[in-house]
Amino acid sequence: MWHLLLLGSLFFPALFTLARRFLQANFPTLTEGDIVTISVRLVSSVQAMMAVFTGFTITSSCKHVMKDRHWISTDYVLFAAPYMAYDIYAMYLAHWYKHMMKREKGQNGASVNIATDFLKKNFLMVLHHLVLLLVCFPIVVYYRKGLGDFFLGCLLLAELSTPFVSLAKILGRFGKQNTLLYKLNGAIVLLTFFFCRILVFPFMYWAYGKQYGIPAHRVPFHIPFHCTVSNALLMAPQVYWLALIARKAGKSAKTE
Repeated sequence: MWHLLLLGSLFFPALFTLARRFLQANFPTLTEGDIVTISVRLVSSVQAMMAVFTGFTITSSCKHVMKDRHWISTDYVLFAAPYMAYDIYAMYLAHWYKHMMKREKGQNGASVNIATDFLKKNFLMVLHHLVLLLVCFPIVVYYRKGLGDFFLGCLLLAELSTPFVSLAKILGRFGKQNTLLYKLNGAIVLLTFFFCRILVFPFMYWAYGKQYGIPAHRVPFHIPFHCTVSNALLMAPQVYWLALIARKAGKSAKTE
């Protein structure tokens, strides 16, 4: 257990450092803020692809949605848990550089508290990471008693949208917002986010109902109440973020 936590604690910061040095050496025109932001997005994409591969491996191997197990389920959660703590720091570092650039240009005053400003602008994301690390991690590793690997795999598949979200940010840093690639990627973001982060929840209820011969709309009455509440809490920010993505896409369409 501890060796996986240690490995994850070393892997993600090391990958961030390597990405940052590569960009510094090969893209001298980028600001340090851009380099940090792109590095953060590259690491997020790698973690997401690992999560999707893990999720696909689990869901494709579990024939029974509750009882079947796969060894990679707990192991990957142990390995990836440090990513949540790392990503909070990495996002703060990117925000810090952005703030410094604005201060140099005289766009905001020296009295602004960077940490407070960061929490205001990223509160939901930070809360999401902390909940996954402090609540979901112990549940998956200690309290679920080996049940529900299939559902864990489904939730990991939700990361499929992350590389495309990251690509949009990276393209933006390179000034490619008006390219066909950027627009095509935006459509993929909408589709993957909707299918993998929203529809995954009703899909899990459908899969449970199919396993036990229960109509999907009756499943919430056959599982522990806290499971439905937890799913609702996990789904709520996804709906909010999808609305933001759709709104941004709508504004971009109007400006064309």
